[in-house]
Amino acid sequence: MTRRRERAAQPVGTRRAAREFAFRVLFEAEQGNAPLEAVFTRAEGAMREGDDTFPKLNEEALSFARQLVDGLKTRRAAVDDTLHRTIRGWSFEQMAQTDLNILRLATFELMYTPEPHPPVIESAVRIARKFGGEDSGRFVNGVLAGLSRSLNTAPRAVQGDEAEGGE
Repeated sequence: MTRRRERAAQPVGTRRAAREFAFRVLFEAEQGNAPLEAVFTRAEGAMREGDDTFPKLNEEALSFARQLVDGLKTRRAAVDDTLHRTIRGWSFEQMAQTDLNILRLATFELMYTPEPHPPVIESAVRIARKFGGEDSGRFVNGVLAGLSRSLNTAPRAVQGDEAEGGE
């Protein structure tokens, strides 16, 4: 029992925990209509003080969470535009905010980081199952799998055109 408590008190260094932290910051900022930076700073302080609302991250994972939040803040318009084109039959207003915020973070990561797509999608699905509704995991998986396929095929088409002497 003591070992389990000691392990729980240790900072986590996983990207999944960092993604969850970033999701919680984004969700809180959206719900409270607050600046992302202010919410991140407050969440980081709460985490460091031992508030178990947020996963306790080591410095590397916290840096990754910061990269996700800052990157999404910078690229939000492009991410939202991509999601509008990817999601069929749903508007942002109709979607659960939990699902939308998970999709925004994962879409940023798929589009703008070198992270391999499968672990990004798996983490997003796990977060959706943990915080979303009954069908959130399937919905997030479907949207991100389709987006991943379209992102993976776009560069190949360009390479193929160049190889054939296309413009």
